[in-house]
Amino acid sequence: ADGPLPVGDPGALAEALRAELLRLLTEGDEEALRRFARLAVDQLGAGAPSPSGQSFFSYRVLRALSPDTLVAQLLAGLLGDGERGGLAEQVARQTARERISAFRTAVEAEVRRRTAAEKGRDKVARNAVRPLADQVDFLRAQQSDLAELRRTVAPLARRLAAKLSARRRLGREGRLDFRRTVRASLATGGMPLVTHHRPRAVHKPELVVLCDVSGSVAGFSHFTLMLTQALREHFSGVRAFAFVDSTDEVTRFFTPGADVVDAIARIGREADVVSFDGHSDYGNAFEVFAEKWPAAVGPKTSLLVLGDGRTNYRHPGLPTLADLVRRSRSAHWLNPEPRRLWGTGDSAADRYREVIPMVEVRTAAQLGDFVTTL
Repeated sequence: ADGPLPVGDPGALAEALRAELLRLLTEGDEEALRRFARLAVDQLGAGAPSPSGQSFFSYRVLRALSPDTLVAQLLAGLLGDGERGGLAEQVARQTARERISAFRTAVEAEVRRRTAAEKGRDKVARNAVRPLADQVDFLRAQQSDLAELRRTVAPLARRLAAKLSARRRLGREGRLDFRRTVRASLATGGMPLVTHHRPRAVHKPELVVLCDVSGSVAGFSHFTLMLTQALREHFSGVRAFAFVDSTDEVTRFFTPGADVVDAIARIGREADVVSFDGHSDYGNAFEVFAEKWPAAVGPKTSLLVLGDGRTNYRHPGLPTLADLVRRSRSAHWLNPEPRRLWGTGDSAADRYREVIPMVEVRTAAQLGDFVTTL
């Protein structure tokens, strides 16, 4: 980086390094990116040693720098004053993805190098250490994290289902059965000592999950669909909808016992979640959902929206979302981005949170906190 780095202020340090990362990603110098990855690991990657002795972690670097959230600014730098849309933007987006992926790979390689130096290569190979499952950042989750995350998410899904449906179970008695009460009172001289009630109608708790499955939140969408699968197994009446720039119902992919990885692969192949250019379009996704499934959300329905709220500067669909929230029994939005990034760049999170309660949920630990406060 040019000039000295801020000392003693972690937030300022992260922002300075993010600015430098954006510059290097825009320039595309691979060797400079690798050198920067070493600097970033040195400045941001250190943490409390794990039980096996590892003291540098790639997830700490990637969480602090959030390179995936630089896409909009990186695109602006790559395109310059060029016109948006068309082949030029497609090439720029692919370039941005490849450079960010290369940086993440460089960070992970540097962490492995340092860990090998600390512990010896043979020991690393036998006992690769990852962050605790409930601390894995969903946006950075890797394939090897998913099995442990699934075990962590399942009990949280049970608790979430119980919280969202708790109000249904309050008040066990139904409406007063007047005739039975009067008949019973005849045995006590007309004094109704016992009241009788009609059986309470049994309503299935209803939950609609609306998930962003675009590439920018790929790790998070794995988590959201994992959560959906767990909710389907522990909560009757769950309907799942996925979207990128359009929306499709994906409930059919989450039959009890189905493998979540297979379900995710099928969604990618079979679900109709892209209708234009494959870039997130929350406004159109909300409108398609409301138009195609007008009865999906009603006074018995809890609505759960999962996504980063980054709209690619497109219409956010606030009126449609506000109407869905108004019609639902309860509504919540789980956002995997740090709260400090809401409303930056193409993020409409600060506008969405005006119409729906929004919480930062980047890890299973934060999901647990959310469930506890419901």
